[in-house]
Amino acid sequence: MKSFTYERVSSPTEAVMKAARVPGARFIAGGTNLLDLMKLEIETPAHLIDVNGLGFDKIESTPDGGLRIGALVRNTDLAADSRVRRDHGLLSRALLAGASGQLRNKATTAGNLLQRTRCPYFYDTNQACNKRQPGSGCSAIGGYTRQHAIVGTSDACIATHPSDMAVAMRALDAAVETIRADGSRRTIPIADFHKLPGATPHVETALAPGELVTSVKLPAPVGGRHIYQKVRDRASYAFALVSVGAIVQRDGSARIAVGGVAHKPWRVEAAEAEMPRGARAVTAALLAGAKPTSQNTFKVSLVERTLDAVLMQARS
Repeated sequence: MKSFTYERVSSPTEAVMKAARVPGARFIAGGTNLLDLMKLEIETPAHLIDVNGLGFDKIESTPDGGLRIGALVRNTDLAADSRVRRDHGLLSRALLAGASGQLRNKATTAGNLLQRTRCPYFYDTNQACNKRQPGSGCSAIGGYTRQHAIVGTSDACIATHPSDMAVAMRALDAAVETIRADGSRRTIPIADFHKLPGATPHVETALAPGELVTSVKLPAPVGGRHIYQKVRDRASYAFALVSVGAIVQRDGSARIAVGGVAHKPWRVEAAEAEMPRGARAVTAALLAGAKPTSQNTFKVSLVERTLDAVLMQARS
């Protein structure tokens, strides 16, 4: 691990000002992803800013009936919150499907959204990776691709986003609240928060350098059946080959977000209009333009079968 400096901050303004002044600075809270990447020298921050003392560890009701989830709320606490379980059950189920109990006890809301891909070529510093070293190439293209993306890819990257929680947030139409280095605040719809790879796969989110996530806002509950179905190679502590998060209403309409297939949580609102025609029609619209490899073409039919299972569960 390369040497770095470390400090704790006591206010959001102090945090973003420190990040602006020190090139290569990174925020750290639970550290469940960042520390692993530092040990492998994939991430080499010159300075770590500990934000655990900023008080963003609360879940508060909003005037419109939604929830504001602090960036530092631990995944375990978020999944167990009675309001989340009652009104946003999809989020609770997605969180419990991810990682292990020990990791959920440390991982934060913001950190979960910001975790980086688990592409094995990204983790192997002997391999070319545009996400790790822009312009170096993508060893995954033409390599072993069973777990890689099938839609929203580019000639520069075919990695997938690993978060279960982000899939639920996308179906719930969450919004990410931040503070920037100049002290201004903004709200980023979750649909716009994660970026597709294009020619710049190392630019993974809409955050500006030094911008700090303060909270995630959920709108008022939408009701319906909340179901999260995750298909993986083993029963626990594994990332999704395919996951489907759905909110299904009594009239048959639904919100559907898919994980394990793209560089970001994948939702195509126009595809949801195909619900009356069944899972096959929805999948065709969701994955229109998909470019699977010979090793992961099974994901197309796996999305359809998983969605079909979710809809059957919703009707039961």
